[in-house]
Amino acid sequence: MSFSGKYQLESQENFEPFMKAIGLPDELIQKGKDIKSISEIEENGDNFKVTVTTASKVLVNTFTIGQESELETITGDKVKAVVQREGNKLKVNLKGIESVTELVDGNTIVNTMTLGGIVYKRTSKRM
Repeated sequence: MSFSGKYQLESQENFEPFMKAIGLPDELIQKGKDIKSISEIEENGDNFKVTVTTASKVLVNTFTIGQESELETITGDKVKAVVQREGNKLKVNLKGIESVTELVDGNTIVNTMTLGGIVYKRTSKRM
């Protein structure tokens, strides 16, 4: 199954505690909690381009599976990391945050980010 496509955020769990834990200011947390972000994924072999649009903010990350890439985090930090693919999952560790993006079926993508004991889960549906 290919990750390629456009997905709109449908639901999320533990948004506020997770954003507080990574140091986002309360005003940004309040603004961001109801925004239905759109993720566009382009997959070409082992090369990926992921564009996430949240209101006026656009986050673009390009990477190749198994190779070190510079990725931008949700706080705007740039970090070097290696994205691994395990079947229909993409896994990466960014500054202590373990991120797993899973293609559950052809139309649903679930991104789980874990920091310490806080698990933030985002479910998006293909548009």
